Amino acid sequence: MTDPRAVRLTQFAHGGGCACKIPPGELEETIARLVPESPGADLLVGVEHGDDGAVVRIGPSLAIVVTADFFTPVVDDAYTFGRIAATNALSDVYAMGGQPLVALNLLGWPRDKLPYELAAEVLRGGMDVGRAAGCHVAGGHSIDDPEPKYGMAVTGTVDPDRMLRIDAGRPGLPLSLTKPIGVGVLNAWHKATGQVSAAAVEVMTTLNADASRLALRAGIDCATDVTGFGLLGHLYKLARASGVTAVVDHAAVPLIEGARAAAQAGYMPGGSRRNLEWVLPHTDAGTVGEDDLLLLADAQTSGGLLVAGELPGAPVVGELVPRGDSVLVIR
Repeated sequence: MTDPRAVRLTQFAHGGGCACKIPPGELEETIARLVPESPGADLLVGVEHGDDGAVVRIGPSLAIVVTADFFTPVVDDAYTFGRIAATNALSDVYAMGGQPLVALNLLGWPRDKLPYELAAEVLRGGMDVGRAAGCHVAGGHSIDDPEPKYGMAVTGTVDPDRMLRIDAGRPGLPLSLTKPIGVGVLNAWHKATGQVSAAAVEVMTTLNADASRLALRAGIDCATDVTGFGLLGHLYKLARASGVTAVVDHAAVPLIEGARAAAQAGYMPGGSRRNLEWVLPHTDAGTVGEDDLLLLADAQTSGGLLVAGELPGAPVVGELVPRGDSVLVIR
């Protein structure tokens, strides 16, 4: 059995975090047949546009948000991995304007390779995040898995008349981003070198609860969170679903300290490259170079909210305009 003190969790997984998602083009082709012809009046949000969670009305002023998210380790420390994965799973509820109510653990663990003490630390991290969010963490499901994986299935509540959704963007709205990007390249750097980016960990373990509340307070009704498909991928989905074009000011997009240096040193996840390949046919990139485009497409884990509206303290990174020849325009 492996000594817990010597374990680097990232070395037991082929990918890391949301960068190990199935590529967006393949995923859309796979789930296209799952869109129901008649979703029913009470299914307010399904799989139609790739929203962050499903929403079902259960009363005149009450709906539930349901979501699930899990992935392989992005950091070597088990407790921190648990915190990141739980924060990321809860984010889907916040991205819909909801409040998480209860979460169930989802754990895959190579029990013949890694000690159970580390699995307990992962679960402890998730429990602490649930406690901080005011969300019950009650049991879950585990399997013996060749790679370590952790996440949560989360149920939350939302007012059906005050939701955040991906298809509600309108021309003239600014685009605000509540966290800097660059997590993907910094996690790739961490996996390769063992060095830790405290700034990346801080981003990944910060709940999107405050950002969600601020958006609702400002009367905003369009948002998504930025995770595995990168800023460009999630913005493409938002603009496509809303029937608008999104214009991005790439110089205004905040980067985590060290992200550009890690990218220039070659620590670029394969998921980030796949994200860029997916959106480029629908993008007018102008004279923006590949290095900047890859950072804009960088596969994030537990990223911030991308909001169609202006939020206090969040940088404005672009705007929505009437649909033109391209879904995305980068300046």
